[in-house]
Amino acid sequence: MGLRIGGEVEKVNGKELNYADFVGKYLSRNQPVVFTGLTDDWRACKDWVSDDGKPNLRFFSAHFGASRVQVADCATREFTDQKRIEMSVSDFIDRWLTDSSSDNGESDEQSLLYLKDWHFSKEYPDYVAYNTPIFFLDDWLNLYLDKYHMHNDPESNQERNEISCSDYRFVYMGAKGTWTPLHADVFRSFSWSANVYGRKKWYFLSPSQHHLVYDRCGYMKSSVYDIFGDVCKSMYPGFEKAIWLECTQEPNEIIFVPSGWYHQVHNLEDTISINHNWFNAYNVSWVWDLLLREYHEAVGYIEDIRDICDDFEGLCQKNLAANAGMDFRDFFTFITRFALANLVLLHDVRNIDCKMARLLFFNLENIQHVALKMKSESAWQNRDITTISVTETIEDQSFVEFCNAMGKTYSTMYNESQHSQTLQELEQLNIFGSHQNIRIPDDLLAFVDCALKLVGK
Repeated sequence: MGLRIGGEVEKVNGKELNYADFVGKYLSRNQPVVFTGLTDDWRACKDWVSDDGKPNLRFFSAHFGASRVQVADCATREFTDQKRIEMSVSDFIDRWLTDSSSDNGESDEQSLLYLKDWHFSKEYPDYVAYNTPIFFLDDWLNLYLDKYHMHNDPESNQERNEISCSDYRFVYMGAKGTWTPLHADVFRSFSWSANVYGRKKWYFLSPSQHHLVYDRCGYMKSSVYDIFGDVCKSMYPGFEKAIWLECTQEPNEIIFVPSGWYHQVHNLEDTISINHNWFNAYNVSWVWDLLLREYHEAVGYIEDIRDICDDFEGLCQKNLAANAGMDFRDFFTFITRFALANLVLLHDVRNIDCKMARLLFFNLENIQHVALKMKSESAWQNRDITTISVTETIEDQSFVEFCNAMGKTYSTMYNESQHSQTLQELEQLNIFGSHQNIRIPDDLLAFVDCALKLVGK
């Protein structure tokens, strides 16, 4: 029995849609959409495509060939994903061209290699391959990672300029027939994907139907791997009831993938794409919900050693960071820094009725909502997971740069002027009251309430 297809993803001309329309129709409703007309001026669409209309693979070898990248072997499953191999971009291109020439373009499944998760923009910041469309600029994840690490492990030797895991802006490259198994995106983030060259086939499953692709025990870690494979009916008894959306993404089209939607993707032709994962006030609560589920999973795995473990909670948090990419401390630090930055920008807004001010209030409202959810979690009780010094934060040059990057982003989105902050100006701000340290969600809630009153907004 084939998939039950319930419809196709809507396609719209991105030039005919403004940001408010995108928010109202797709972002706030968490619905997928495909945009046309947004890549006309991208350098990537010129440099990465040859005059004969084929992917300019030799361009990558010549200019970026030494980069080390992760390549998925699409024919080999490893746990819940495809087996990964590390190689240079040059070696990957050579393999691609050799395989293509040996089989007249019809690649043998055994040799299908798919370059994924290449941190291209971070590695080559001076080569501006594209401009992020306005619909996706409010990107808390990558704004943050441009100035901070998400997770700082004192036991590791992680360098600040490390490329790996330093952002969630990627380039993907693969021959016809390469594919990505069924999954929901990291952190339950939004994502967008632009086809610079080639065509892709997407299959989407809404969050309300996720239970149909989990195993019968309901574990999130065990979902269907390949929706076109031999899906075990006894393990996934509800799979055949799932109703999917499908989409054929053409060259130069950009698809918006909503938060928490499972999807499987197949390259119908040789394909090069640009992909971002991102989240903001509209789905940051989903990020916390996933982190909390991952935490309880981590606790369950080692519950039997609770009584003999000197720091059981610390071990749970360490395992959580290893599995999810962040722990409670990381996430709390993240939303606290965003709260501070939003308050700094709000203090500088002259008209509280302007679009930027309304967005800043909306951001703070959703941060408070998440903090309320966090305070009910028992892991915060009687335990100082972290201590964030307000003074030390605002006196850090990285925070100044973070505030200015956010201000520049929002001024671009709304075409409103925004003053660039200096370290001296932040040190003189009197909007933080007596709350010098933030340790638990209650502290954050009280801090934001007090700061809003002092801001006078």
